[in-house]
Amino acid sequence: MYSFVTLPDRKDRMSMYSGLEVRVPFCDHRIVEYAYNMPWDMKALHGREKGIVRKAFEHELPEEIVYRKKSPYPKTFHPVYTELCASYVRRIFADEHSIAATLFNHDTVQALMQQPESLTEPWYGQLMRTPQIFAYIVQLDRWFKQYKVRLA
Repeated sequence: MYSFVTLPDRKDRMSMYSGLEVRVPFCDHRIVEYAYNMPWDMKALHGREKGIVRKAFEHELPEEIVYRKKSPYPKTFHPVYTELCASYVRRIFADEHSIAATLFNHDTVQALMQQPESLTEPWYGQLMRTPQIFAYIVQLDRWFKQYKVRLA
């Protein structure tokens, strides 16, 4: 259900900003309702996430697309993104006035910076891998500063 609410909202804001009209066909409420009520063994056909979708498009798309590992939106594995986020977190941790810096174990985060791939299981849901943890710290820091949050 996350994508049913989030994707159309993000799609609308980003596309209208650029003067485009974009369609998100898999967020059509009829498809979402149908898929929600579909038996799990059908959804996960052959033991794969989105197995039924993969089967439906196996003759329409190249094999490397149909059977590639799922990469949920919004997510990037690009090492430059990871390093940019890590660099920002280093600045946050060096800021003695940062509330976000007080909420995390610096040694643990530093270890992730040294070996981002060491986090083998998602931290939260399927989206939260190492780069997203760094981005989360950045978002918290910005939010605390924007709204002048103080801990009591």
